[in-house]
Amino acid sequence: MAEKISVFIPFNGLNLYKNLLEQLTGHPAVGKIFLLSTDSNSTEAARLNVIKVDSIYSTNSILEINKSTKSEYALILNGFTDVIPGQFVLERFLNVAKATMAGIVYSDYYQEKDGKKFPHKTIDYQFGSIRDDFNFGPFILTTKRTLNDYSRNLNHSYKFSGLYDFRLFVSRAYPVVRIPENLYTSILHDARKSGEKNFDYVNPQNREVQLEYERVATEHLKQIGAWLKPEFKNLPGDKEKFVSEASVIIPVKNRAKTITDAVNSAARQKTNFNFNIIVVDNYSTDGTSELLHDLSLKHPNVIHHIPDRKDLSIGGCWNEAIMHTSCGKYAVQLDSDDLYSDEFTLQKIVDKFTDEKCAMVIGSYKLTDFGLNEIPPGLIDHKEWTHENGRNNALRINGLGAPRAFYTPVIRKIKFPNVCYGEDYAVGLEISREYKIGRIYEPLYLCRRWEGNTDSDLTVEQVNANNTYKDRIRTFEILARQLKNLNNN
Repeated sequence: MAEKISVFIPFNGLNLYKNLLEQLTGHPAVGKIFLLSTDSNSTEAARLNVIKVDSIYSTNSILEINKSTKSEYALILNGFTDVIPGQFVLERFLNVAKATMAGIVYSDYYQEKDGKKFPHKTIDYQFGSIRDDFNFGPFILTTKRTLNDYSRNLNHSYKFSGLYDFRLFVSRAYPVVRIPENLYTSILHDARKSGEKNFDYVNPQNREVQLEYERVATEHLKQIGAWLKPEFKNLPGDKEKFVSEASVIIPVKNRAKTITDAVNSAARQKTNFNFNIIVVDNYSTDGTSELLHDLSLKHPNVIHHIPDRKDLSIGGCWNEAIMHTSCGKYAVQLDSDDLYSDEFTLQKIVDKFTDEKCAMVIGSYKLTDFGLNEIPPGLIDHKEWTHENGRNNALRINGLGAPRAFYTPVIRKIKFPNVCYGEDYAVGLEISREYKIGRIYEPLYLCRRWEGNTDSDLTVEQVNANNTYKDRIRTFEILARQLKNLNNN
């Protein structure tokens, strides 16, 4: 084989990469193996090719990789994990890279946990796959030509997000190609449940990192013509009469354990306006319907609505609520297993609408266990949102926060996709394309994490399905924003 691959491994002790080094050393397709290290005095790595870098994922690291790559291809180990290469894995990567002229090639793989191995599928890269946590797996193959192009066009430097910036650059110029084959085995080290990983990006300790990621994503959106200035439409006139100023919307199916707490939390709200509670009961079979019947007798403003349709997901239930004749001027979310933090939450949300003339309001929430004891990371406030750039940065992150509330004339026009995941993100992005979104950074909501949560511990297949859908939503939204900018020019 004429082609050679330079291999780059983030250094975290040689024992961590025992399997990988054993199989790559002396491999006919491998040129040199380099360790990216922030510690130039490591005696353990002294006998190998060590590249001193300021940060493993910095711009400087990408430049050093380019400088050190004398081969046509570079294989970058993405993360601190040992990898057991499969049969002819390098040959397969090279063949696909040559055939597709790809700037990045990645693949499915196996994951080993506690001595057991199971398939770990990745997902195809889309135009809208700009979130910074896109999973390529541990092996990323790129080319010397791609590295050269990136280095020549570079006019900025990042400490934490150099690899993120590099792959966004690649996606603008070259194909990003997935091989749907399990080509190697990764030894799992982060064994947290999917629901525990969801909030890494809002961890206050990662604030500096997130701000840098935002700068990278913003520059990418500008490069592809999808960045929006902080200029917003005025709200459409309120032509219809609403029987209530606000409605608390609770879609529910089989939440007998939690629905009473949720409804009572809404019913306790103290406001200077009339409100009702629309509970859309999606054909529960566990006693939820009976509980809601009793609650509607106890609270005159509780509307127990059972749809005529039987093909509704969460988004479809929301549509039932916002199109209901009793829906108020503002439609305010409450999930069926969560609680408002106090009796003034609804008033604070409506005040934000009236003060800022926004089409959507998003609050903050606190994670708790079922007994309402706070659990890490605690407050989820999404302070990364700014008036100037929030709607652009929203394309990078995987959620907008909660509770969510909508100006009913706008959300009736847009409507929710009839899906059970991502429906709120989809409408949030579409609203933010045209209208101002108001934010409340104090906790309005207690989000109870328990075994019944739909996202408490998802399988790889479920996580992939969710991420594929949200990437598709981003694709739709980026295309819409590009068209908006073209029409405005």
